[in-house]
Amino acid sequence: MRKIIAALITSIVITGMSWADELVINEDVPERYVVVKGDTLWDIAAMYLQDPWKWQDIWYLNPQVENPHLIYPGDIIGLITVDGQTRLTRLTQGENANTLKINTGQADENGVVKLRPTARITPIFGAIPAIAREHIEGFLSGNRILSTQELNSAPYIISGTEGRVIMGAGDTVFGRGEFSSSLPVYQIYRMGKRYKDPFTKEGIGFEAIELGQARLQDLESDIATFLIERSNQQIGISDRILPSDETTLDTFFYPSEPPKDLVGAIVDVARGVKFIGQFDIILLNVGEREGVEAGNIFRVSRFGDKVRDPINNQKIQLPLEDGGLAMVFRVFEKMSYALVLESKIPMRIGDRVTNPGF
Repeated sequence: MRKIIAALITSIVITGMSWADELVINEDVPERYVVVKGDTLWDIAAMYLQDPWKWQDIWYLNPQVENPHLIYPGDIIGLITVDGQTRLTRLTQGENANTLKINTGQADENGVVKLRPTARITPIFGAIPAIAREHIEGFLSGNRILSTQELNSAPYIISGTEGRVIMGAGDTVFGRGEFSSSLPVYQIYRMGKRYKDPFTKEGIGFEAIELGQARLQDLESDIATFLIERSNQQIGISDRILPSDETTLDTFFYPSEPPKDLVGAIVDVARGVKFIGQFDIILLNVGEREGVEAGNIFRVSRFGDKVRDPINNQKIQLPLEDGGLAMVFRVFEKMSYALVLESKIPMRIGDRVTNPGF
């Protein structure tokens, strides 16, 4: 097996890539792998590739399988050679407990359907995600970043029933602003931090903290009546009301590289921890404007400490250190949310993020 992999490694040069960007397959990887529930694209990419963010360079869309860009538990994936290049592909669709067999049939001239002995395989579990969803579940349709314009135009709560100022699930509230009767479900937010770009000092957005969900009951002019269906925190006067954001996050995305010359920074971390580690959620000062997409992998470089030279008493800034890797999972115009996948050393707000290959 080691000889096979060594031969594969020496033969891998993806068209359009330089030798410096050559794909390298890890040693002792399986030629065939059965996907199991709980796997992620990142897990599989890291198992096969030295640079797992190059997933799209090695993944081959097998035309002989249904939905070749998706991978399901029970599928068998493996290494193949296509046009002289080593690629990884979905070889067969799983036929074990992770799949459901459905008989198919064809109607005769009388309209009677006779079952065939063949079967169609339907996955019971959904396609495996890029990263484990439990780490980002609260951010999939929860907190979001608003621009100044979006904040200023956002509808807001003006009162609760009987003049209440603190509300929760089951309560009725009244909002004022621009609503649509064709959008029945809304989310309620409280304005959080205002962020500035650490390099340019430009205002890049406000974080909106999700408080709950409400359903539109009645609409008269610019006054709407809502029933609060779910609340995570107490809801009050002036909290913002925005259309449900559940469709914003990409259903599926793939590990990929951001623009090569892009340099950004960590501007905040969820839960307010001082030192950032694996599976923490961070906010970056780069977004759609800079070409960032969900699935982009960034390398985090931690600024070295400032120390005093023991000989001449000067203050010295130590060099950058490799902190780890983070994957973007939600993108806004000027900011992004990312999940720390790997952490070599504790990271901090202000640390740099760049293309992982540079």
